[in-house]
Amino acid sequence: MSIFKQTAFLIIISLFLTSCMEPAIETKEVRKIPLEDFFKNPEKTSYKISPSGTYLSYMAPYENRMNIFVQKIGDRKATRITGETERDIPGYIWKGDDHILYVKDFNGDENFHVVVVGKDGSDLKDLTPFEGVRAQIIDDLEDFPAEILVSLNKRNPQAFDPYRLNIITGEMKMIAENPGNITGWQTDHDGKLRIATTSDGVNTSLLYRDTEDEPFKTILTTSFKESLNPLFFTFDNKQIYASSNLGRDKSAIVKYDIANGEEIEMLFEHPDVDVSGLSYSRKRKVLTSINYTTWKLQREYLDDRTRSIYERLERELGNKEVVIVSVTDEEHKMLVRTYSDRSLGAYYLYDVASDQLEKLVEVSPWINEDEMAEMKPVKYQSRDGLTIHGYLTLPQGKTTNLPVVVNPHGGPWARDRWGFDAQVQFLANRGYGVLQMNFRGSTGYGKMFWEKSFKEWGKAMQDDITDGVSWLKEQKIAQPDKIAIYGASYGGYATLAGLAFTPDVYTCGVDYVGVSNLFTFMNTIPPYWKPYLEMMYEMVGHPEKDSVLMASASPVMHVEKITAPLFVAQGAKDPRVNIEESNQIVDAIRSRGVEVEYMVKENEGHGFRNQENRFEFYAAMEKFLAKHLKDEAAAEEPAGL
Repeated sequence: MSIFKQTAFLIIISLFLTSCMEPAIETKEVRKIPLEDFFKNPEKTSYKISPSGTYLSYMAPYENRMNIFVQKIGDRKATRITGETERDIPGYIWKGDDHILYVKDFNGDENFHVVVVGKDGSDLKDLTPFEGVRAQIIDDLEDFPAEILVSLNKRNPQAFDPYRLNIITGEMKMIAENPGNITGWQTDHDGKLRIATTSDGVNTSLLYRDTEDEPFKTILTTSFKESLNPLFFTFDNKQIYASSNLGRDKSAIVKYDIANGEEIEMLFEHPDVDVSGLSYSRKRKVLTSINYTTWKLQREYLDDRTRSIYERLERELGNKEVVIVSVTDEEHKMLVRTYSDRSLGAYYLYDVASDQLEKLVEVSPWINEDEMAEMKPVKYQSRDGLTIHGYLTLPQGKTTNLPVVVNPHGGPWARDRWGFDAQVQFLANRGYGVLQMNFRGSTGYGKMFWEKSFKEWGKAMQDDITDGVSWLKEQKIAQPDKIAIYGASYGGYATLAGLAFTPDVYTCGVDYVGVSNLFTFMNTIPPYWKPYLEMMYEMVGHPEKDSVLMASASPVMHVEKITAPLFVAQGAKDPRVNIEESNQIVDAIRSRGVEVEYMVKENEGHGFRNQENRFEFYAAMEKFLAKHLKDEAAAEEPAGL
């Protein structure tokens, strides 16, 4: 993937904390913005340009679901080519100039199917119509107009086999059989399957072959705590570029002799954060840039042309972050996306030859960035001396004695990033400060920081969150008796753990698809996570060997300590955090007479994707927080509903 096709996902990213806050003057009253403005579908988003540069595609609402539209460049009229009405389309790509591939699941079950449709909406076909099977695209094979490589767990729910799939005829041929331990497949620039990675749950191996006619051989085996992640082959298909933390704490970009299993060149490293993003020009066959994240996205240029294009764009659009998200095969036309912490930004079409930049659309034109709050990086010390980075978002014109929502991220082996976050801006607009922290175990800060989270669910990981609350109080940002905790997935677990293990810290909590019982959580993971089970035992705990630890860290086993009001939301089809995680905590707390509000959506999985469900969830959360963090008079009906 070239620099121009990379990281559109970096455009809509979350939040984080940093150093001292400059004092603000308490000034004008901020308008209470309708809830729908934060959570409704964008007007148009996910723009892509066809390989020849003839067509633009984008996603826009149809029947309240995000669907795909195509228009010829220069025409005003676009054609809707999909009609999905059950769920939003989560993603799509062009396949040549005549077809588009997209993925869809069913009620949030994450068993994705690959669907093809003509650029005019004709010949729509489900290419992987297998019930209960998850499809993943390995390579879209840009040089092969009718073929793609996919992996399917059709033969074995725990293992994904690679298939060559004809998008016109639907013919599918398995090109290798997964022995059961292969967790990833990778091609070279010619679309040949040359690399595989395996896991026994604890150790990871890198497998390689010179040609598809040869068997794979093991090149490198490491503990899962170390990693050499292949990014792509060198342009002669003989070596690879990789992100590696072998022999170092922070991942760096390296050139690796895969045939002989040795690092031959270190291209770039950063002293404070992991580096994992490397981009290249497919047409010119040169490396273009390296991306990494400190408190926000940073870019190291490797190519003068790429540098000059970005510098030209930033001169005109420099009040926002600028990312090139799609490019033609000839790299003569590009789609550019802007964003910031207070705006979802806009899309632009850039004609390189004529140096013309044309604005296409504001993603959410109803959002006025002057009414949004600034997301500032912050940092504080944990009780055992770690530096915890994150973001603090405060209501406009207010800096002290605020009701605050503490918002730990999911994962937990993920991280928050700087950018527009609808739920944070919504909470800030309602008068709450929002603190997000990259507690130990968050990715991007090196393997030592990550390893400090092992078997620390509800322990030191939770202490990092609690220490963030202490920091808020020390800075006089938070009103001590008006602090809520809210999170999704692992953040939902952290919410329950916060209420159970530090009951005096939080006034109330909102658990969104969170884990409540580490034993049942480990027993209900999706079948394709099974190869990682031994690793999960080492990172979270073994149900038998660490039963005392896991019991002590399972909030459902400590419900007698939960006295603060709780709101729980859950998708019935969630494959990652089974609905029983929410059912058991709700039942246990209610049996003690403690207030619990419970929202279940039958047509959702791990988080609510459907617009009407988002509206209902955030409206209920707004009312819940107002009731417990503000005066009773403030618990009014949500604005806009």
